[in-house]
Amino acid sequence: MKVMQFPLAKITIAFVFGILMSFYTNPNPKLAFTFLLISFLSICITLLLSKKDLIQKTYFGFSLLFLSFFIGFTTQVTRSDIFQKSNYVHQIKDDKKEHLLEIVLREKLKNSTFSNRYIAIVKKIDNIESSGKILVNIYKTSLSEQIKIGSNLQIKAAVFKHKPANNPDQFDYGKYLTNKSILAQMYVSVYDIKISAEIEKDIYYYSDKLRNKIINNLRQSGFNNEELNVVAALILGQQQDISPEILHDYQFAGAIHILSVSGLHIGFILLFITFLLQPLPKNNFGSYLKLSIILLSLWGFAFLAGLSPSVIRSVTMFSFVAIGMCLKRKTNVFHTLLASLFFILLFEPSFLFDVGFQLSYVALFFILWLQPLLAGIWIPKNKIQSYFWDIITVSFAAQIGAMPLSIYYFHQFPGLFFVTNLIILPALGVIMALGVFVMTLASFDYVNLFLAKILEWSIFLLNKTINWVASFEQFIFQDIPFNWYMTVSSYFVIIAMVIWFKKPNYIKMAITLITILLFQGTCYISIWKTQSQREFIVFNIKKSTLIGERNGQHLTIFSKDSIQNNSMLKSYQVANFTTLKTIKALPNLAYFNGKKILIIDSLVIYSLNKKPNVIILTKSPKLNLERLFLKMKPQQVVADASNYKTYIKVWKKTCIKYKIPFHATGEKGFYRMD
Repeated sequence: MKVMQFPLAKITIAFVFGILMSFYTNPNPKLAFTFLLISFLSICITLLLSKKDLIQKTYFGFSLLFLSFFIGFTTQVTRSDIFQKSNYVHQIKDDKKEHLLEIVLREKLKNSTFSNRYIAIVKKIDNIESSGKILVNIYKTSLSEQIKIGSNLQIKAAVFKHKPANNPDQFDYGKYLTNKSILAQMYVSVYDIKISAEIEKDIYYYSDKLRNKIINNLRQSGFNNEELNVVAALILGQQQDISPEILHDYQFAGAIHILSVSGLHIGFILLFITFLLQPLPKNNFGSYLKLSIILLSLWGFAFLAGLSPSVIRSVTMFSFVAIGMCLKRKTNVFHTLLASLFFILLFEPSFLFDVGFQLSYVALFFILWLQPLLAGIWIPKNKIQSYFWDIITVSFAAQIGAMPLSIYYFHQFPGLFFVTNLIILPALGVIMALGVFVMTLASFDYVNLFLAKILEWSIFLLNKTINWVASFEQFIFQDIPFNWYMTVSSYFVIIAMVIWFKKPNYIKMAITLITILLFQGTCYISIWKTQSQREFIVFNIKKSTLIGERNGQHLTIFSKDSIQNNSMLKSYQVANFTTLKTIKALPNLAYFNGKKILIIDSLVIYSLNKKPNVIILTKSPKLNLERLFLKMKPQQVVADASNYKTYIKVWKKTCIKYKIPFHATGEKGFYRMD
């Protein structure tokens, strides 16, 4: 690959591996900085030696990669809560204890069913100067809707650190928040909050104020709410009020990415501004003027879209692209891409673990690398054919690049993505240009009713088109089992095939076949590993009982409750390449791996002659555990989330008294025997 011939490519890869190593090993900060100092000294020494001896230049290259690795390593360390001693999370010792926090609201998130959600910056905790981000859930009332971004709040409430996922292979929301440097959350009523009259009027406050002003002006002009919510997502990055039905349609049509401001939107704006600035002179003055206007426009749009992390990284990425274009560095477009990647991660390494960040860079890389190859398959005869052919090749290049990651994270693939892109991409640029213009006017308290109505009808037609594409559910491939090993090996296959197609020869063909065998091997090993596993699981589902026994790829479920459309169970099946074999009523006695399991429900039916290894309590049975323990000596007691909390507290104390391990799924998550 010619890309790997760029020195910056090797440096960036070493830097990324340094971040990954630091993230997964969680090293001691002193050790990290020691290695950074050693790597810095080594590059200084090899630099001096390389001037005397030509052979030593090889060592200089390795020293440079060594230094880049440990820059990434220490960058991740400095962003961790272990290094940041001022982070409020160090003051949280007990989730049940209340703390007095002084916070400022930074960003409004999509509301949950019962609460309005905000990201806030902690200023003080228990009157101690602190730092860090926290997720604040404010129970819904009419007053909670009136709290503005930038508001200084004083809250006395419990602060909850994130816990692992409650069920196996479930989406770990706590880990997701931690990767965004949000280390805890709190649940409060608006009546427990003291709102200061002083508002922190920073750039986030003015950005939020401008967006609210635009949306209110459009709403007052008679703009339909459903279409307005889509416009707000498309241009302002605000998805809070989009209906679940519309989100479902966009997801199934393979167009969900257009509802969150990303590289696609910034790329459209870059192309549109570049087109408008074509009359500028081609000399140095014209180039610098053009670059200044483009950068001002891109960052102005970022301000309009709320300066969220996804918007900032997309604008930063395309700012580097714009600099490369205006300085006529088109041949080094990969250098530009790598420079933006290195720059973004240097300041915010946690972006590396963000799904949107990964998909954006992978898609853009494959558009730059693969699209010219696809475009050369057929040469259109006119501009109209060329225009639509470019859309198809760009869509396929981006989708091929993003497909393994997309399947890995979401376990589904929209088969009609190219139809969606072919239909909406030509219109999307026009809609965005019109939307930005209408919203710019609305920001000055002027709404042109004619243009606003055109925008409204455009969004209406866009939604209907997406709904029509999404209606072909037979082309939506869902619940695809795909693990990390399969993802990596599939990228080996894609990269090897692209290199082979560019300049075919026997060696490249052999390498491609080897990567295909490698992918097949990872698939076989993953399935074989699943077939050799057996486990018995008590799932954690609020007010319900669900017990599963997996024997290889076959899963048997024991439950009295309905399991139809159970997303948790589906996630477990997909992750373990498992099919649901049978559904049975909850038994009183079960056997697994030589162990006897007694299940006691509200009917309290059991035999004292049975000596179980494990007792599972479900549906709040009224029984005296002490009396039971005199007859039975179980090795483990498990209580699922269908039991009353008061019962669980009593059982826990009894188990502690008799020194029997007690596992409450509501506190510790699922229970597994394997």
